[in-house]
Amino acid sequence: MIVVAGEALIDLVPQGRGALAPLKPALGGGPYNTAVALGRLGSPTAFCSRTSDDAFGEALLDGLRDAGVDVSCVQRGGEPTTLAVATVDAGGSASYSFYVEGTADRLFAMPARLPGATRAVSFGTCSLVLEPGASAYEELLRTCADRGVFTALDPNVRAGLVPDADAYRARFASWLPSVRLLKLSEEDAEWLGGSPREWLAAGPSAVVVTRGGDGLTAFTADGAEYSVPGERVSVVDTIGAGDTVNAALLHGLSARGALSAEGVAGLDADGWTQLLGFAARAAAITCSRAGAEPPYAAELVGL
Repeated sequence: MIVVAGEALIDLVPQGRGALAPLKPALGGGPYNTAVALGRLGSPTAFCSRTSDDAFGEALLDGLRDAGVDVSCVQRGGEPTTLAVATVDAGGSASYSFYVEGTADRLFAMPARLPGATRAVSFGTCSLVLEPGASAYEELLRTCADRGVFTALDPNVRAGLVPDADAYRARFASWLPSVRLLKLSEEDAEWLGGSPREWLAAGPSAVVVTRGGDGLTAFTADGAEYSVPGERVSVVDTIGAGDTVNAALLHGLSARGALSAEGVAGLDADGWTQLLGFAARAAAITCSRAGAEPPYAAELVGL
């Protein structure tokens, strides 16, 4: 089982142009989207988070259940659900402003246990920024790594939520010894100010950098580099595309029995090309429809 740990929130997506365009609520949050995508691809998946008891919280849990995701690790609370207001530019790229004060997901606590079949845990996005929950997720990351569980991280930086950029960059660097797979966008890489080779030296077995429509590149600890082009598609928006990449990478590694440092190290050029190509195709399908709507396994052919 793959466990995804992090926030679930509601995206308010504009239906049209202009500051006063109507906003449509959509289920979202980077980790939430990753969990849904994994479930739709057919990987046994559980979600570890804290959600509100309000109507939005119930809708978020329903979305996970509909995707076949185990919600037994989800904590609940009476605080409201986090809201993210999306702004979509002419090219379909989305930016966000957040309403996070006093919301349920910020109060996540370190769980007593994860499902016994857990083989990998994925982390990222707002959950690693907003305290006090961020420290609990960080503790879970380190605990999983110490126990030999495969760990994946997508920082998915939301700069507007980071109160101290230098402190966050230092904290990010402190996570790397506990991370086996690091995935991030080229925009995140530029903001963080490092390079894949520097990050690999700190601990990960592989670093995957997404380049939007230009594709993906994987850098591995043995000095190799593998790239695939992006899949050409008519872009509606990019909401959830990076989260779909996360899910596709984890699903593909699981299908190959490679959810381990040794498994990642054992992938050859053909294996990486197939894995990255699968992730690029899955992300393209997500970009072809509005909001975070990752594909189902039946929409993809092969791994």
